[in-house]
Amino acid sequence: MTAGMDKVPVTRRQILHVFSALAASTLLQSVDTSTAFGKEAGSHPGIRFGAQTNAWAIDPRRFDSFLAVLDQVRQIGYSGFETGFVNVMDQFGSPKEARQQIEKTGLTFFGMHIFLPPERYDASTRIPPPTLYKRLAPGAVSLGARHLIFSSLPVQSAGELKNKIAGLNAAGRYCKSLGLPLAYHNEKAQEFRSKWKEMEALYDQTDPEFVSFLLDCGHAYEGGADIPAFLRKYHQRIVGLHLRDYRNGSQVPLGQGTFPLAEVAATLKHLRWKGWVLNEEERLSGAKYGMKVMGPAFQAIQGAFSA
Repeated sequence: MTAGMDKVPVTRRQILHVFSALAASTLLQSVDTSTAFGKEAGSHPGIRFGAQTNAWAIDPRRFDSFLAVLDQVRQIGYSGFETGFVNVMDQFGSPKEARQQIEKTGLTFFGMHIFLPPERYDASTRIPPPTLYKRLAPGAVSLGARHLIFSSLPVQSAGELKNKIAGLNAAGRYCKSLGLPLAYHNEKAQEFRSKWKEMEALYDQTDPEFVSFLLDCGHAYEGGADIPAFLRKYHQRIVGLHLRDYRNGSQVPLGQGTFPLAEVAATLKHLRWKGWVLNEEERLSGAKYGMKVMGPAFQAIQGAFSA
């Protein structure tokens, strides 16, 4: 990470600035992974370990700051990454060199995530609007992303739930036409507390041909879900997991709280599930701790899946 990078978090103002830029323009592995923390973590059959880059401060205006984070992700031992669209969208206009630089890290680009301020989601479907994702998805493809990931708002009515399901199916159909699978990410604990049983409905009623899921186990845990039971029921729809941990209502590095990490790992291994386990060490305060938390979290994942 370059000097001073911890002082450049992505803010709401920066995300809103992105939309001004979107409105003004048309968007068009052979690396030694031995590290100070351990060897590359793709050794568990069918399961690979990755990092969500929002644990680090990244300046979206400087691609070198993003690449510096990827270097740290690789140094820790993760084999892939997921990142927000604001961190890479400036490269969509001339992606060839940027893609080469990403691939040079030896990391798999698991997915590009569309997370928005609440007022920017589609009012009817509660997901990113088509005018946005149809601008961003081709850019994700050009940079080598394996998935497009949607966050959303929880529904407030049965009608909104119906619209959300239809909206996800339509988005997934479009993404499939680009060869870019869509993965839905549960963003709020409320989705698991919904009187409309929102999460079960999304898993049961979206079309498996077009929609997969990135299960945020941390948000689900906050929402009171039995994570191992949910995995046993829906693992065939899930391409990736976000893992995070809590103690006394605050997020702490994975393995240092009350999240049932060992049970989740045992469940996945028993199911012979194949997919990505991604550590997400974001903080409500906006603090960006980078390697300070991502290194211990990686060790916790390794330990849980090696047991």
